Amino acid sequence: MQGLESAVLTVMSRIGKHRSLYEKNEEAVKQHLIGEIMTALGWDWNNPEEVRPEERTEDGRADYALFLNGETVAFLEAKNLGVNILKRDEPLRQLARYCFSRGVKYGILSNGAVWIALKAFAEGTSLKDRVLFVVNLEEEPLERAVLKLSLFSKENLPKVEKLAILLKALETAYGALVSEGFSGDSLLHYLQARGPALLPVSALSGGEVVKALYIYEDGWKPVPLGDRTPKGVLLAVLDYLEARSGGRKAEEVRKVKRFLSSADIPEEKILTILRGIEEDEGLKLAVEL
Repeated sequence: MQGLESAVLTVMSRIGKHRSLYEKNEEAVKQHLIGEIMTALGWDWNNPEEVRPEERTEDGRADYALFLNGETVAFLEAKNLGVNILKRDEPLRQLARYCFSRGVKYGILSNGAVWIALKAFAEGTSLKDRVLFVVNLEEEPLERAVLKLSLFSKENLPKVEKLAILLKALETAYGALVSEGFSGDSLLHYLQARGPALLPVSALSGGEVVKALYIYEDGWKPVPLGDRTPKGVLLAVLDYLEARSGGRKAEEVRKVKRFLSSADIPEEKILTILRGIEEDEGLKLAVEL
């Protein structure tokens, strides 16, 4: 994604500096803008096994044919920046005709700044219905534009329709949930949450059988656990503190550990000690039950 983001920024800089050139010169759009993006997407722009310019069809020549494993996966049609491909239907119809004449399922239309993904044919649908998604580099946030453009990569283009549907479903669900009062941050955390269900040590009440202990260090990391009781958790935490400490503090931790190992301490007291360690050492502790 980083390479694609860099390519998008390069394209936007070129448009800003040389807009008048790209509004009149389609060849410059192909070489300076479209080629920059497609190369960042993983296409070998000068390899005829992947990209062939001026590909002949029964309805004319498509600007580019994109090949994977010897098969045409998409036609790409370019226009100069002065052509408003969002409002003019003819460029999209032209692309659809090229695709239909050769049985190519997908098409890409671009003027360098705007990119349109097209499903070339589907019975009972209009041309507008078959637009999978649109990317507008001059109007969309960079992160959104880059993600959508990534659907044109060599890996993603064969499944572009499926990915476009999933992305649209995500956008729709996200918007609906936000309108129902959920915060964007909470939804993001929900989607990114990974790993087992963890219970903070502060929520333990005693009597639980612990499967695993975790300490937060740029993510939840497991800590070796012997005895699966709260006392075993405490001793494992002390092992962790001893290992990360040095000198006098490590010796103090060892003394505490020796005492607690042989002492008969109520679970309530053990849980209090664990909570104190969290606070004093700045640790976040959690267990899997």
